[in-house]
Amino acid sequence: MLLPPLHSYSPYARIFSALTSYLSTLRRSMATAPITELMSPSNTRVGWIGTGVMGRFMCGHLLKAGFKVTIFNRTIAKAQPLLDMGANLADSPHAVASESDVVFSIVGYPSDVRHVVLHSASGVLSGLRPGGIIVDMTTSEPSLASEIFAAASSKNCSAIDAPVSGGDRGAKNGTLAIFAGGDESVINKLNPLFALLGKVNYMGCSGKGQFAKLANQITIASTMVGLVEGMIYAHKAGLDVELFLNAISTGAAGSKSLDLYGSRILKRDFEPGFYVNHFVKDLGICLKECQNMGLALPGLALAQQLYLSLKAHGEGNLGTQALILSLERLNNVSLLQSVASSEQNA
Repeated sequence: MLLPPLHSYSPYARIFSALTSYLSTLRRSMATAPITELMSPSNTRVGWIGTGVMGRFMCGHLLKAGFKVTIFNRTIAKAQPLLDMGANLADSPHAVASESDVVFSIVGYPSDVRHVVLHSASGVLSGLRPGGIIVDMTTSEPSLASEIFAAASSKNCSAIDAPVSGGDRGAKNGTLAIFAGGDESVINKLNPLFALLGKVNYMGCSGKGQFAKLANQITIASTMVGLVEGMIYAHKAGLDVELFLNAISTGAAGSKSLDLYGSRILKRDFEPGFYVNHFVKDLGICLKECQNMGLALPGLALAQQLYLSLKAHGEGNLGTQALILSLERLNNVSLLQSVASSEQNA
């Protein structure tokens, strides 16, 4: 028996028509939608600019994970450990970018960021192909992050500001706090790389990563002042400062700064996990942003003055824990006496 034409069964005809339309749309979207792969050593070439106190450890994690990495550093000797691990050396940020899909930078000052990324002949953006990504992990100016984002977008590239906190130990252990600003989908795409360095926190649009890091530095600055003032007070009161630090470490006065720097201060270990010079730069940017916002943060201003005093004494290349030296000079005391007493009682 012959079946009547399909149009005789109007409900089925409508279903068939809808299904045909859906399949057609699906085929078109599959043909045009980009295929997004997770970034891995098999499909992503990485560039790294800046192999200082933190950068060398951070880049090392990518090399250990199997990524092909091309690096640039002004002082080649500082890049040698990474070259020994298999990194390739380039002679400019432009050359790094021309060999990379993603370029990370972690340098000293905003002027360095501007030169490394935006220089018309030798900068990263002059060598990055369309679709490439620049990730600046330097603590820098939010306005510069927005400028880089706009310049990258004009070249069909992406730019992420992703400054970090955690010092040399966080860099070495891959436990940094990463504050990321920019296109969230790009940041998600970078997650496999960020996961090797620490924990990424999406803070918002371009520049918000820098604002978050500056707020972080404000918090640290006052915490460091409180830590060294407590140590000076404990010493002057005749306490064993090491016992005092151990006692407060599990209470409300405990902090990451105490964990990272308390014992270093007692040992007079002022090797930089983070340079005084760079902290002075960060706090200066914070104060500039406060002026723009009409904010009064007296604790920030005090901390910046104390750190400036270290720089004035030629101690800018010491670690931030050297703040104790400024308080010792103000009070004409030295914790060396407390350390010596502790060693005698041991």
